[in-house]
Amino acid sequence: MKVFNTPINECIVIEPKVFFDERGYFFESFNERVFEEKTGLNVRFIQDNQSKSSKGVLRGLHYQRGEYQQAKLVRVLQGEVLDVVLDLRKDSSTYGKHFTQVLSDENFTQVYIPRGCAHGFIVKSEAAIFSYKCDNVYNKESEGGIIYNDPSLGIDWEYDLNEVIVSDKDKDLPLFINALPI
Repeated sequence: MKVFNTPINECIVIEPKVFFDERGYFFESFNERVFEEKTGLNVRFIQDNQSKSSKGVLRGLHYQRGEYQQAKLVRVLQGEVLDVVLDLRKDSSTYGKHFTQVLSDENFTQVYIPRGCAHGFIVKSEAAIFSYKCDNVYNKESEGGIIYNDPSLGIDWEYDLNEVIVSDKDKDLPLFINALPI
């Protein structure tokens, strides 16, 4: 696998080695030993989550606070999304910066999102199945979020924001400046 740094501290892009033949393809989507060797990170993932969304669905920007912060390894099993990571760590030199990456079932790319970052994505294909590996359990009382269209962030979702499908909960998230601390 290949590992690439991003503009966000400790957030990395992973491109697995994919083997193709006349039957289709095979790749190792996660190997703890190889992940640690290639990234230098010792992360113990304890929970896998999966979601399916239609074209134009925007989920985010979400994060967990306090002892329930989560590092994630995300990828797309079917379809294509624009994935967004926002650094919320006040002691980070990349605090307040964001990074975007196209994830799809054709590029097999994964993004490792460190604890202390908000995450979201928008579906660019007709539908997408999204997979998350998490290093901590979800806790409703510890959830936080930031409104996806906060003008101070300048996130280009590469989509007409008048046409996105957003949950009522995500429509009511605060601006970055008013967000709950991590």
